Amino acid sequence: MKIITSIFDLNKEIKNFKNVGFVPTMGGIHNGHISLIKASQKKNKETIVSIFVNPTQFNKASDFKKYPRDIKKDILTLKKLKVNYLFLPTTKDIYKFKARKFVLRKKDKILCAKFRKGHFEGVLNVMNRLMSIVKSKDLFMGEKDYQQLQLIRRFLSKKFEVRINACPTIRTVDKIALSTRNKLLNKKSLEKASHIAKLLIKIKKRTKLRSSKFKVDLSDYKKELEKKFNIKIDYLEFRDEKNLKLNNFKNKFRLFVAYNINKIRLIDNF
Repeated sequence: MKIITSIFDLNKEIKNFKNVGFVPTMGGIHNGHISLIKASQKKNKETIVSIFVNPTQFNKASDFKKYPRDIKKDILTLKKLKVNYLFLPTTKDIYKFKARKFVLRKKDKILCAKFRKGHFEGVLNVMNRLMSIVKSKDLFMGEKDYQQLQLIRRFLSKKFEVRINACPTIRTVDKIALSTRNKLLNKKSLEKASHIAKLLIKIKKRTKLRSSKFKVDLSDYKKELEKKFNIKIDYLEFRDEKNLKLNNFKNKFRLFVAYNINKIRLIDNF
């Protein structure tokens, strides 16, 4: 595996490659990331993994500082996976050139965009920069960050003529969606997260079995979960899988949730 730290060196290395898969990450490589990497390796001759903790998508400086980082462990994991290239850019290198600024429309300010002002603008900004550097035709992303996936698909897929390969959320045996942030949770918090995930999976299954005319009021479930697990839920909503509109249960839908356990924010969808 070649480790590349500058845009110039990356361009020089991959300029003649046509079959390249790109897996952008913020490190803390876990089985969710590994599933994306394997999907890329199956489809592409070369795979590039980037690790860059993007400061512009964090709402608080303290959150950025405490984000889990273990680059030595990540490198060992990626070497075992036989990744071709690891791109480790600096903040200065990523943000040294001018690029489009993204502004979300009012109708986009739902779910996490409603509660994390500027977060997705930061995500779209950095992904625009990374994709313009890597120039891959195949981008691999997980469905756990579903709203992020949909925004990147809408804002950037046509610009770069890239295929957005959406890969299923990978969960632990306890049904917790894998996330680098999980490393910040203690054993008790992980047990809570497991119970919450299992209950929400039941709610989703129960709803799917009912008629499309049956309207589910999630407000009672929200209050019950908050009281039972002593958590703060930002949102608990059924939304259309394709356009993220509040659901009428006529099309495929997902149950979206965001909540805080001991000041650690977790998101999921089912």
